[in-house]
Amino acid sequence: MKSPASSPVPFGLHLHATDRAARTGEIRMPRGVIRTPAFMPVGTAATVKGMYPDQVKALGADVVLGNTYHLMLRPTAERIARLGGLHAFMNWPYPILTDSGGFQVMSLSQLRKITEQGVVFQSHIDGSRHEMSPERSVEIQNLLGSDIVMQLDECVSLPCEDKVAEKAMRLSLRWADRCKAAFGEHSGRALFAIVQGGASVPLRQESARTLAAMDFKGYAIGGLAVGEPQEVMLAMIEAVEPDLPSEKPRYLMGVGTPDDICEAVRRGVDMFDCVMPTRAGRHGQVFTRYGRMNLRNAKFADDNRPLDAASTCPAANGYARAYLHHLVKADEMLGKMLLTWVNLAYYQDLMAGLRAAIAARRLADFIAETKEAWARGET
Repeated sequence: MKSPASSPVPFGLHLHATDRAARTGEIRMPRGVIRTPAFMPVGTAATVKGMYPDQVKALGADVVLGNTYHLMLRPTAERIARLGGLHAFMNWPYPILTDSGGFQVMSLSQLRKITEQGVVFQSHIDGSRHEMSPERSVEIQNLLGSDIVMQLDECVSLPCEDKVAEKAMRLSLRWADRCKAAFGEHSGRALFAIVQGGASVPLRQESARTLAAMDFKGYAIGGLAVGEPQEVMLAMIEAVEPDLPSEKPRYLMGVGTPDDICEAVRRGVDMFDCVMPTRAGRHGQVFTRYGRMNLRNAKFADDNRPLDAASTCPAANGYARAYLHHLVKADEMLGKMLLTWVNLAYYQDLMAGLRAAIAARRLADFIAETKEAWARGET
């Protein structure tokens, strides 16, 4: 894969159009442009599972996500740096966002201890002991060479008491300050802060206002899509949107379903990531303009139609449902690959549709038509 032409482009969001709170534009940086609203395929361990990098780019993805926690454990950030950095290592010369590793430390490690200094935890792979401070998280992401670096934060599970959310939010604010000092100044790269505060509107607003005053290059909304109802998630977005600088990117972490994405875009979010399309594909489920289908269902065993004849994705228009059902039931690798391809294609097509709708100032109509098609299914 050829690398984009090098350019001294400073990192920045350039808005092209708005439709009420929704925005469309470009995040520009030396390694390329991210068209917004954008969905970032998740490449946890330096690979988008089941996909070639060329395929991912051809679907319309401008950026992928790498995971600090997994990469620091295997093959290690230092090794990746010696081998030329994450872009060269995974043959993806375009923008990469790396998360801080905090969520995985909280959710995957066998034992962990959170202090003011950081987190001490055991690897879920071999039980080895590691320390992750705000400074170490930034150091790892710098070793990887990521274009967008995330601050280390403490993510609590929902529901939780406000006092628990407040303690984690205030610790995350202090860690944000330390991450900013460790990151320094880079014109072509960015450090994003993360808004926390559980399901409390006042805590979320305080977090957003404090972080906005610290002048990061982008802002994420974290600690959502962790099991709370959609209306809670949307209420938190609405609560903080007025306090997030309009000239900076807004990233809703770990979201989500196509419906969640549509509703968050409506409320002014620019960036998304989620393992859902790749994970669902590996388990026999696909997202299409007809809604969600489970290819494990017996009704597909004799269905000779493609998943979606109108799709431009070869996996969606070129393979019979009966064949895909067979691959899924037989646990064949090709089935996981094809359905992952279908799902990522659908997500990128959805983002392209959302961008076009915002530009035409008909986002509400586009979302309504999209949801009607999901509900109607095939005719």
